[in-house]
Amino acid sequence: MARLNVNPNRMQLLKLRKRLAVAQRGHKLLKDKLDELMKQFLGLVDEGRRLRKDVEDRLADAYLVFAIARSEVITEEVEEALSVGTMELAVSVEQANIMGVKVPHFEVRMEGDVNCYSLISTPFSLDAAVINYRELMPDLVRLAELENNMSLLAQEIEKTRRRVNALEHVLIPSLKETISYITMKLDEMERSYRTQLMKIKSLQEEEARG
Repeated sequence: MARLNVNPNRMQLLKLRKRLAVAQRGHKLLKDKLDELMKQFLGLVDEGRRLRKDVEDRLADAYLVFAIARSEVITEEVEEALSVGTMELAVSVEQANIMGVKVPHFEVRMEGDVNCYSLISTPFSLDAAVINYRELMPDLVRLAELENNMSLLAQEIEKTRRRVNALEHVLIPSLKETISYITMKLDEMERSYRTQLMKIKSLQEEEARG
């Protein structure tokens, strides 16, 4: 690991020790954040996996019922029946916060009725299909929210991991090596200074005796 290019003196040593302490605290905080982000991410993945399977199963059932309905009446009648529905769907977006990551939260609001067509001219299977699709909408929106939030958390996890690795494998080792190098150089300078003092003292004593 390359040392930092600094002068080996006591002032630099004090600065580097303070910088190392800050870097180590920052590393711990980022590591804790990374662990919590991973925990939150895995929770979203687990919920998303379960919800996706449930949604896919229910979508398959709804599509099968709708296919039965279309087989019982002509396409024009199905289209005419579905065109008179008065239900409106609105999705409002609020902002949530997961470990400092701003993520959207979707609120679904459905008003009106989908069953506004004649029950005499349409089969029961069409009613069942429409109800199935209506009940699926909140879960479809929730699934979209989960997958979007997973993507945002994954980006934050990767960014935080890079910062943790940079501190752990680059900056902190460089600071430690530089501190060790400066400490060694200062010790050498101290020994050299003492040796010179001893020589000077010895010369002074010889002169005094002469």
